[in-house]
Amino acid sequence: MAVSFLSTVPSLLPLVPVPLNIAATSGSRYPTVSVTIRCNKIEVDTANEDRFHRRDILKCVGATIGMELIRSSGTFVEVAEAADLIQRRQRSEFLSSIKDTLFQAIKANRDIIPSLLTLALNDAITYDKASKSGGPNGSIRFSSEISRPENKGLTAALNFIEEAKKEIDSYSKGGPISYADLIQLAAQSATKQTFLAAAIRKCGGNEEKGNLLYTAYGSNGQWGLFERNFGRSDTQEPDPEGRVPQWDKANVQELKDKFSALGLGPRQLAVLSAFLGPDQIATETLLAADPEVFPWVQKYQRSRETVSETDYEVDLITTFTKLSSLGQQINYEAYTYPVKKVDFSKLKL
Repeated sequence: MAVSFLSTVPSLLPLVPVPLNIAATSGSRYPTVSVTIRCNKIEVDTANEDRFHRRDILKCVGATIGMELIRSSGTFVEVAEAADLIQRRQRSEFLSSIKDTLFQAIKANRDIIPSLLTLALNDAITYDKASKSGGPNGSIRFSSEISRPENKGLTAALNFIEEAKKEIDSYSKGGPISYADLIQLAAQSATKQTFLAAAIRKCGGNEEKGNLLYTAYGSNGQWGLFERNFGRSDTQEPDPEGRVPQWDKANVQELKDKFSALGLGPRQLAVLSAFLGPDQIATETLLAADPEVFPWVQKYQRSRETVSETDYEVDLITTFTKLSSLGQQINYEAYTYPVKKVDFSKLKL
């Protein structure tokens, strides 16, 4: 019986010494087989059934399988790249409060929406791939940069950011929010409010039904990656001049060239039409004159006529997410703070 059992567990054979002592007994059709198995210093003689336990063999099988898994699995533990769970919760709660603050402030001043979108675009589009400089780093806050011709008309948006920052910093437990983060988050909030406004219009101006429509069919769940990129650092000097086109004066080819330098194409140019100036329809009319951009302008105009606007909203979020992280090293522990430790010695049990 012992030989037959071992033959079904070949992985044991290289590990277990099996001395055999075979002797024929007179009057018996089969030889008597005595097998001694040693595993982890446990000695079992199958000739003596009182000392034979299946769990001993199972221990050997388990050890063999376990060693094989360990050998083939590689490294079990890797270095964590993100903050721990407590820090993630802190960041999530802070981000939620920021979004509430921005939503209420923009709702009370909807005329600021186009300027907030252009402010975020102009802060981000200074990125230069060759030198790996610029990008959404908050440089547009400097007076020498906000006063440039391409940023004409954006002072009110920057003032809005300043006021929002004061309120947000007043309740932040993990330090002041960076301009780089706040400018992009304000543009996100403004974008979401344009989506919501479109849903309300499609419901005949009924806010309750519009909110339900946007919640059920809208793109609110597509912002995950954008919101994980939360922890941009502010630069301490203005970005170089000449990196941002004057959107109202540049021709379509110049716009295409600028977007191409950032790894973006006609599709992304068309979907960001609302960021290129206060009049989206006028901007799209200009872009549609180019044969490469025209199909995308048409696609997104048709998408905005549908109930969910899925193609337009998802592509806009995807493009804006890429734009808002150009050249940035995200600090995933930004805005976290030490948690007071519990002194267990003072607890009464």
